[in-house]
Amino acid sequence: MGDFLIGKKEETIHLFNHFIHSYQTIGEIRLQATKSMIALVGDRRFAYVINIGKDFIDIVLPFKKPFTDNLCFRKIVLVPGSTDYNHHLRLYHPEDINEEVLDYMQQAYANGKSI
Repeated sequence: MGDFLIGKKEETIHLFNHFIHSYQTIGEIRLQATKSMIALVGDRRFAYVINIGKDFIDIVLPFKKPFTDNLCFRKIVLVPGSTDYNHHLRLYHPEDINEEVLDYMQQAYANGKSI
């Protein structure tokens, strides 16, 4: 995981850690680094950190349907050859994880669990 954070500003690392901690309050997770992203895993992958910028982190939450009536996603894209819709979220501040975002995070977590 460390390679993804090398050279990043302290504020951005804090934001990343806050996001991970927010998920840890929802349930048990594992982090899985790939070449281009960090996946959050329950029983299966349910969220992705796709970019750690200078002052933000970009996150993707996949769902089977588009949630177009929201104030938090900057874009929603149908994954080619799939029935999944990637919901793109950009966090700048810890308080960006508000009630609405937390609700979507909980839904994504539930999708990653074998219930």
